[in-house]
Amino acid sequence: MPVKIAPSILTADFGRITDEVKAAAEAGVEYLHLDIMDGHYVPVITFGPLLVAAVRKAVDLTLDIHLMVERPEDHIAAFRQAGGDIINVHVETCPHLHRVVGEIRHQGARAGVCLNPGTPVSAVEAILGEVDQVMVMAVNPGWGGQTFIESSLGKVRYLRQQIDSRALSVEIEVDGGINLTTGPRCAAAGADVLVAGSFVYNDRAPVADNVRTLRAALAPYS
Repeated sequence: MPVKIAPSILTADFGRITDEVKAAAEAGVEYLHLDIMDGHYVPVITFGPLLVAAVRKAVDLTLDIHLMVERPEDHIAAFRQAGGDIINVHVETCPHLHRVVGEIRHQGARAGVCLNPGTPVSAVEAILGEVDQVMVMAVNPGWGGQTFIESSLGKVRYLRQQIDSRALSVEIEVDGGINLTTGPRCAAAGADVLVAGSFVYNDRAPVADNVRTLRAALAPYS
């Protein structure tokens, strides 16, 4: 299966957000990644369900919701109702992770769990059979444009081995620092989905050109 590209709108032009997400859709991406930050779990505040709902109206793509928030269980229903297809929560914010994953499924969304760079893969092994996606953070959450953390590749390889050995249907997503060098390395390690923010949305080239270039770099791993 081709590696899926999930542009993060974090570095998009929010004054033209409808045009920006439509450009990604027209470029053939599979997912759109929406980073929800609350100013508590991470220092930055981004946006809420209203913007997700606007994106949902603009495009017919899988919306990959990344909840970088405290008490994510309080927000699952709102983001699902706004149009989120995959709801991702950080294991670091969920002392009752199994319950939270169950609530995501109860709301009719696909469930994802996220691992910060300093969090070991063992934090999700017990629940691996209950989720649809594991997101490996290759940067510390909070800002776009950070440098890729090399140890993330080891996590991807280990997850790939665990998922395959257990014959599970779980996607591995890598978020942070994805470009023409790191993207293929993540794909070679076993990643299924790559979140690309500033590589796709920047002032150097159109969205379509950036997606096309990344897709070409990933072609050997598809």
